[in-house]
Amino acid sequence: MTDWVTISSLATAGGTLVLAAATFASVRSANRAARTAERALQVGLRPLLIPSRLEDPLIKVLWMDRHYSRLEGGRAAVEVTDGVVYLAMSLRNVGSGMAVLHGWYPVPDRVRGDQPHADPERFRLQTRDMYVPPGDVGFWQGAFRDPAEPGYAEMCEAIQTRRQVTVELLYGDHEGGQRMVSRFALTSGDGTTWLSSVGRHWNLDRPDPR
Repeated sequence: MTDWVTISSLATAGGTLVLAAATFASVRSANRAARTAERALQVGLRPLLIPSRLEDPLIKVLWMDRHYSRLEGGRAAVEVTDGVVYLAMSLRNVGSGMAVLHGWYPVPDRVRGDQPHADPERFRLQTRDMYVPPGDVGFWQGAFRDPAEPGYAEMCEAIQTRRQVTVELLYGDHEGGQRMVSRFALTSGDGTTWLSSVGRHWNLDRPDPR
């Protein structure tokens, strides 16, 4: 005799299993789609700073004490005036998102490419917000004003002897994420003009590509 109760139970169990498998596959597919959309959004917000091109336009930089510097494309301003060390760089954002500058870490010497970047907690914070639009040029500026602060004397000596100076910039997207550190070298080629170059980039909020 056919056991319809057993058959019905087995059919119900099979249907439930099929539905569970379909639901699981649907959830996995939705999760993958969400992760893909999130990655696409992050890429759309991601900045990447390099020195501007030599043919990029001149930028006039003003400090809070009314000191002016002129930044031509691909150049840096490295000056000691009235006891103040002024540093600035002309930058280009080759990423797809706005770059918001958070801080900087100066080294009065050359830094090898295999050396790690400074701890983000040791970066000097910017006193005002600075932005570099995607696909466009902007600038960074910083200053040493107190002769008693650590690194002041060493930076003055490096500038006066035209030694290479290293500046690491900490920045991220306009939402405060995707932070990066880029290491720039400032070099005095002819004794009067300082050129900037970038050596390394590090990701702080996502895995590094290397």
